[in-house]
Amino acid sequence: MKKLTAVLLVSLSLIMTGCESEKQNVYSPAVSEFSSYSSLESSSLESSSTVSSSAKSSSVESSSTRSSSIASSSTKSSSVESSSTVSSSVKNSSTVSSSVASSSTKSSNVASSNTVSSTEPEPQNPETNEEIAKRMLSEMTVREKVGQLFIVRPEALSTPDKNLSANYKSVSAMSQTMKNNFKKYPVGGVALFSANIVSPSQTLAFNKELLNACEIPLFIAVDEEGGRVARLANNKSFGLKKYESAQAVGESGNSADALEMGNTIGGYLKKYGFNMDFAPDADVFTNPKNTVIGDRAFSTDAEIAAKMAKAMAQGLRNNGIIPVYKHFPGHGDTSEDSHTGNAYANKTQEEMENCEWLPFMGAGNLDGVMVGHISAPKITGDNTPATLSEKMVTEILRGKLGFDGLVITDALAMGAVNGEEDYAVRAILAGCDILLMPDNLAEAFESVVNAVNNGVISEDRLDESVLRILRYKLEYGII
Repeated sequence: MKKLTAVLLVSLSLIMTGCESEKQNVYSPAVSEFSSYSSLESSSLESSSTVSSSAKSSSVESSSTRSSSIASSSTKSSSVESSSTVSSSVKNSSTVSSSVASSSTKSSNVASSNTVSSTEPEPQNPETNEEIAKRMLSEMTVREKVGQLFIVRPEALSTPDKNLSANYKSVSAMSQTMKNNFKKYPVGGVALFSANIVSPSQTLAFNKELLNACEIPLFIAVDEEGGRVARLANNKSFGLKKYESAQAVGESGNSADALEMGNTIGGYLKKYGFNMDFAPDADVFTNPKNTVIGDRAFSTDAEIAAKMAKAMAQGLRNNGIIPVYKHFPGHGDTSEDSHTGNAYANKTQEEMENCEWLPFMGAGNLDGVMVGHISAPKITGDNTPATLSEKMVTEILRGKLGFDGLVITDALAMGAVNGEEDYAVRAILAGCDILLMPDNLAEAFESVVNAVNNGVISEDRLDESVLRILRYKLEYGII
């Protein structure tokens, strides 16, 4: 029994020893493999700490490829060590590649930026007023060009085919009839008189409608000299500063007084929608028998009259109002009234140069000059009114005196020219740019259109005046 017991104990001991040995053989490979993966993962994680996740994958893949190509028989730990080395190498390579890629991207961006810059259009210089005026002129019909030559009374748009000197009903607001007639007669401007100016609000509203009645905005003109000829200041509803007369202002001989006058008048004209003033009166009052001018002139002294007229004009320009010096060649020495019949200046050219023409020599190329219906037979050799005289307008005013601004006729409904044949056409041929208030708009308008179409007025001559008109409208911000 004791012997059997001893045999059983030995057998049990052997069995237990074998189980323990088997247990170690089962788990050892797993532990060893886990250890190898831990080393590899550790190496890969180290690589990932300095490179992106894509570099990490590249490092592991490169490590695996490089390990399989080793010729000698290596242990797993040796393989992992090699893997770590390769991973580190890949890490450095990835870092350099990343830097190169970043640099390439920046270079690409710069190149792209340069490409965009090179394809962007270079900024163009804006058109000058001269270029704009020429472009506008090139797009206009003959009828549209002819229209720019006319400044008319509002009544002319109500009854364009009737003589205003016979009878007319005053207009103080835009009507549908006027709107329709603007399309047929696209005039360049309108002049308002006392009958058209009722109140501040009415005047402002009327002028706003008139300004844009045509495709090309209009000159909106008025006689506002100060003194007895002042359409707004002499209307009590406006409450504006009034001047006794230009003569009273000129008595000081101080041009600052005339400048203040121009600034004041220009300021309120602008406020109520005007952009042109038939002022200053640049006549020299040398004939006591002259009743049409009298105290409308600044002085009986030509030099004082000249500097006062120039200063007033400056004040008007300061406020965006086009000044119009009047009445060339000088109405101060006449004894007749050109409103009712012929008026004469019986002086030689030398005499007028030293007196009547001095104030007009101060007019600049952003001013206008109104030519009066005044005959100067000792200069022209006949009784042709200056308005219709090429000698007076082109040879003397433009040539001798060097004036290159707007030349405007006095009102063509006045008695001194109204009986003249083809007065509108003749005024353009004489060198005038603007035909002021013909008695019959339709008749005068069509006569000029026909003269252009028939070659009596060349299109070059027409374009010369229209270009000048457009330039003024651009310079003064009317367009």
